[in-house]
Amino acid sequence: MSKAFVRESEVDEDEELVEVQSFPGFKNYMTPTGYRALREEFERLLKVERPQLVETVAWAASNGDRSENGDYIYGKRRLREIDRRLRYLTKRLESAVVVDPREQTQTDRVFFGATVTIRDLDTETEETWQIVGVDEADAGEGKVSWIAPLARGLLKAELGEVVRIPTPGGVREVEIVDIRYETSS
Repeated sequence: MSKAFVRESEVDEDEELVEVQSFPGFKNYMTPTGYRALREEFERLLKVERPQLVETVAWAASNGDRSENGDYIYGKRRLREIDRRLRYLTKRLESAVVVDPREQTQTDRVFFGATVTIRDLDTETEETWQIVGVDEADAGEGKVSWIAPLARGLLKAELGEVVRIPTPGGVREVEIVDIRYETSS
């Protein structure tokens, strides 16, 4: 359906994201930990939250006038949100390519799943980042998506190599200090 004929609040942002990330040539790489987290969320929504909500909505519907029934209105809205999230998770899990970092044989180069410590040559500060899948990225936990500029700049670089990373503030030169391949927590 064209977005011109639906209310703004009904536009499915998750499905738009899936469409953008599902174009030919795009791989949905994930670490085993990231895949497990998405799978657990899917199972929790499907087997716990959704059945409880369906029960609440059925109870609220049996109370009569639905137009002013807050439990019914909120329940139906939340049910749509859960169903939308389940569709999104289904697509992401179906397209997942799980890559275990511990199986990497070339440990002196940066590949998907690597935990990389870099030193900024201007400030002499060190940062550690793990290169993970799009659905796992969390800068607060030191996890960067493999399609982010930082990760793309580091991929295939060797230990000790200096790489140039494009940032909004200009090009940043960093040296690769350490590369580890382990599972994330």
